[in-house]
Amino acid sequence: MKYNDFIKKLLNNKYYVFSVRDLEILFPLESKYSIKKSLYLWKKKGLIKSLKRNLYELTYPDDYHIPDLFIANKLYRPSYISLETALSNFSIIPEVSMSVTSLTTKPTRRFKNHHGLFIYQTVTPEKFSGYNIEKINQFEIFMAEPEKALVDYIYFRIIREKLLTFEDTRIDLSVLEKMNMKKIIKYSTLYHKRNEICSIMKI
Repeated sequence: MKYNDFIKKLLNNKYYVFSVRDLEILFPLESKYSIKKSLYLWKKKGLIKSLKRNLYELTYPDDYHIPDLFIANKLYRPSYISLETALSNFSIIPEVSMSVTSLTTKPTRRFKNHHGLFIYQTVTPEKFSGYNIEKINQFEIFMAEPEKALVDYIYFRIIREKLLTFEDTRIDLSVLEKMNMKKIIKYSTLYHKRNEICSIMKI
């Protein structure tokens, strides 16, 4: 496989992050061995970077400025950005999340690569909802709505800390007052801690 053919096809299909399986589909005449051999050589030359086993990102001929949030969606699927990362993105909490936090229906996992730390919390399929596509430059990212991110966050804080108050959450009250309370109540009903979540939110 020639790198010029490879990069052209990936860019035409907007595959800035790609798996070995993606390449098998895009290049059906290439054997899996040939694909893996090419990836190994291109990685050594710094043309691509590994994100995890069998998952890569483009780094040449341009710096594509791939957002960490987009990387998070691709690292472990299905998943969407929620919890501290989404709340920080919406300025609901003052802290900048040091890791990228997501929800998934798969087992809880952590990944670390040159982008940083990615944390995935497990929820049941019925709780895997309340997210939209947010666009950052040309990248489409699955991210929780502010209200769903808030409910997710409070639920997992309750699980970890047991005794939790509104003050402990460091949520900006002025931002909370502008949020859709009906949505917060609706998303709270997805969790068995609904009453505790609403109580902490003083709803």
